Amino acid sequence: MASILSEIAPSQLNNKGNNMSFTAVINDLKAKMKLVFHDRDKIDKLETERGLPPFVLQEIMSVNPLSVCIRKEYGGLGAKPNEILQLLSTASYESLPLCLTFGINSALFLQPFDKYGLEEVKAPVFKRFLEEQAMGGLMITEPSFGSDALNMQTTHTEKDGLYHLKGTKHWAGLTGWADFWLMTARKQNDRGDLERDIDFFLIDNNVPGQGIVVEEIFKTLGLYSIPYGRNRIDLEVPTAHKLQPQTTGIKMMLDLLHSSRMQFPGMGMGFIKRMLDEALTHCSQRFVGGRSLLSYDQVQHRLSQLQAWYTVCTAMCVNSSEKLSTLKDLAPHGIEANAVKSVITDFMQEAAQSAMQLIGAKSYKQNHIVGRATTDSRPFQIFEGSNDILYAQITEGLMKLMKRAKENNVFRFLRAFKLTDKAADYVKDPMSFNIDMDMSQRKIIYMGKVIGRIISINQVLNLAQKGYRKDLIEGATTILLQDISKLMAGFSYNNKSSVIEGYDENSDWFQFV
Repeated sequence: MASILSEIAPSQLNNKGNNMSFTAVINDLKAKMKLVFHDRDKIDKLETERGLPPFVLQEIMSVNPLSVCIRKEYGGLGAKPNEILQLLSTASYESLPLCLTFGINSALFLQPFDKYGLEEVKAPVFKRFLEEQAMGGLMITEPSFGSDALNMQTTHTEKDGLYHLKGTKHWAGLTGWADFWLMTARKQNDRGDLERDIDFFLIDNNVPGQGIVVEEIFKTLGLYSIPYGRNRIDLEVPTAHKLQPQTTGIKMMLDLLHSSRMQFPGMGMGFIKRMLDEALTHCSQRFVGGRSLLSYDQVQHRLSQLQAWYTVCTAMCVNSSEKLSTLKDLAPHGIEANAVKSVITDFMQEAAQSAMQLIGAKSYKQNHIVGRATTDSRPFQIFEGSNDILYAQITEGLMKLMKRAKENNVFRFLRAFKLTDKAADYVKDPMSFNIDMDMSQRKIIYMGKVIGRIISINQVLNLAQKGYRKDLIEGATTILLQDISKLMAGFSYNNKSSVIEGYDENSDWFQFV
């Protein structure tokens, strides 16, 4: 990012800091997105090319959107969870890549750095975000250790007041752009062995000796505006750049990831609303066989699903706004965080697929918002925890709690569980069974999907108690219950199929004609 924004003179940047209100920043951001994506150039063109032109970043960053993610003590607007989620939602309605750029900066850099960084280091870093429009990201994943992050091989050793970090990181959003990074590494002892715990370090990419070498920029399938790549790490940082966990580095990483996963509904909110609006507009204007598309039952079904996902996402945004805090450790809250992230990202992808099905061939283009949405939303089901893994972790976490409570019956447990207490009666029939603690992995994942949707119903019912419109609540609950019914059918079916090695022998269709 430094290389792109370095061409912008300081006088061109709008550094209003604390003098700006949240509402003013959001309104200015909307105006800037209209300017760069619609008036000055076309978003359909901009987001089908790699990277973003400097003028786009210049205009968008001139309103200091990341000031929303910085506390007032450091000159920001307060880092209030509901305002951060609204920032993400505002951006994702126009551009999912731009929204993800904000999300990476906020959830994966600014918030954990604020929570765990040393005071002596934080103020100057936040000042650069506010005054120089700096950007930050997170580096955890390695080429041989993606989901197996605890076995990462990037090392750190300490000597003469400096930490030396060495290794390889990849798939970090904003590769080659970010000025600052939070980077994970494991301590290498005198014998050359790596300790089990993980440490986080602040890297200032513009300081000599802390530079990261970008070895490759990946040609990603979507999210063209965000660079991803492979990075070679061989650098030194001061000891003050080591983040300070409250207990262990692993728990610090879990807190960071769970906090980030709870913010996915902010990115999903504007995105799903855009898919719903695009689909509604098309179906109200399109006639087939002399009838409006809106008059067809299957079209009504798809649109009702889109509205249900919109309502679920609304409930999740309200829930996350109430539970996120820089003072709260979310490391123990894996079941809820994993449910929120996996369910809403599944719905984001389904929303794009459904909108494409409704709109038809013209949406199957890179220069159509729904076409881009289909590829741009897909990796959300993979990064920050593959959804299959998260669903398995939901079930495993639930079974641990059930063992602790000495309860085998799923319905009885859900009725007493805070995340599902309101929704349990809605699923009494399908969930009234004793759980098999030794079930197969595929059943564990099915069950995780079911539990994720029951937690979603609970959040929708909590939203209803706040006065949210009844018809949308009923629609969302109906769609979620339908999902649960289908998933339980798959869970109950005794499927032990496995891959057949050498399947191609005597299976060529042509020999049977």
